[in-house]
Amino acid sequence: MPKMKTHRASAKRFKKTANGGFKSASAYTSHRFHGKTKKQRRHLRGTHMMDKTTVKTYAKLLANI
Repeated sequence: MPKMKTHRASAKRFKKTANGGFKSASAYTSHRFHGKTKKQRRHLRGTHMMDKTTVKTYAKLLANI
């Protein structure tokens, strides 16, 4: 059985945390800010944790990290 390869696109977007979760930047932050409120823009800054329902799927893609 060959080794599992890391999904490189996912590896560039997500970082694994010490407790096994994944963190990433927010979506919807590249353009069209005139349609968003100041509160929305403020909450989109920084990183966010991945939803627990999708962690199992991404853990397989990022098995070698």
